[in-house]
Formats: sequence, C-alpha cells, structure tokens
Amino acid sequence: MPETFRPARLRRDTDSHKPMQKGRQTKAAIVDAALDLATQVGLEGLSIGALAEVMQMSKSGVFAHFGSREELQISVVHEYHARFEEEVFFPALVAPRGLPRLRALFDNWMKRTSVELDSGCIYISGAVEFADRPGPVRDALASSVNTWLDAMRRAVDLAVAEGHLLPETDANQMGFEIHAQILALHYEARFLRSPDSMQRALRAFDGIVQRFSVPTVTATATAPPSSPKRRAATAQR
Repeated sequence: MPETFRPARLRRDTDSHKPMQKGRQTKAAIVDAALDLATQVGLEGLSIGALAEVMQMSKSGVFAHFGSREELQISVVHEYHARFEEEVFFPALVAPRGLPRLRALFDNWMKRTSVELDSGCIYISGAVEFADRPGPVRDALASSVNTWLDAMRRAVDLAVAEGHLLPETDANQMGFEIHAQILALHYEARFLRSPDSMQRALRAFDGIVQRFSVPTVTATATAPPSSPKRRAATAQR
C-alpha cells in the first residue's frame, strides 16, 4: 500500500518502532564490539570509554544502552554463550543419538577452540578473572559453563541409553575428563604453542571413549566415515 494511503494510526505505530529498532541494533553492535575487545583484553579490560572509542560514540551514548560496566560484561557473556551454542551445540543435534552425537559435540568444540587460539576463550579467561570474585558477572559465566557441561553430560547419558557406553558409565566423570582435554588444549596450544596439541587432544578423547565404551560398538560408533577409496580397497581384500 503506498505510503500516502496508510492509515494515520498505522503510520504512527510504524514510526514509533523505528527508534526502538535502531536502539536494539546499536546495542547489538556495541555488544559485538565489546565481545571482540574482551577476547583481547578480558572482561575486566572492558570499559565504557574504550568501547566508546571503538564505536566512535560518546561515553554517555554507550552508557545509555547498559547503565553500568557490569551490565555490559554480562551482556558480553550472554552473547558469547549464544554464539557457542550456535557453533558447537546446535549443529551436533543433527548427529544420531549416542556416541556419534557426543563426538560431534567434541569435534565442534575443537573447531571453535582452534579459532580461539589467536584470540581467547571468554569462559577460560573469565574463570581466571572472576574465580574469587562473587557477583553477577561470575554467576553469568558459571551458569553458561554449567549449561554447556550439562549438555555434554546429557549426551553421555544418551550414549549409555543407546547401548554405546557401559551401563555403569559415570556421566560426571566422563564429562569432567572431556572438559579437561579442552582446558589442556587451550594451555598447550595457546600458551605453550605446542604444534601437535590438536592431535593429542583428539587421541585423548578417543582414549576416554574407549575406556567407557561397550567394546562391540566402539569402532563403528566413534570412527569417522571412511573415504570411498578406503571402502573400495577394503572390499577387494
């Protein structure tokens, strides 16, 4: 319908939403810039002033969207978690239940880790910064990490239910060991610059799976699909 013939009320409603929409877009852009900055300087390194400079805005303009530095930090944690879920958790749900899904979660986690080697992981740097500092930022960080670890433990429980893992498998223990591999990988690859850290992490994951797996399903449930050439060579034997 041409603009001239829109009812006056509809025009007023649409026009009133424009500032609100622009405000949300501006806030999202600020959070995006803040997340990029936090991967370099940590959550504690964030400041309204530094962010205003990056965004080419006034300090009061940035402050108006958050109200406090703490609120800005929490918004960054939530954004980081949302991206983590989009890259690691949700893509793994298309894999079959059981060990294939558990491996997909770990593989996706590894891919994200490899990207973060040049920047940093908010979960890890945030844990160092806020481990002994109770408050809303620490709570937001711990909640995000626990949400992810709960998803990993549920994947372990599903693998038990599917008959891929031994009935006595302790999901907390297996989840702990898998999480430990990622933490070690960050330390080895990012701090020590060990060239073979990725391969070691993958072998460590395979070792964990092997210990908890029902022997008859380990190979088929955890091994990646073989290439056409390899399948052809096997068929000729």
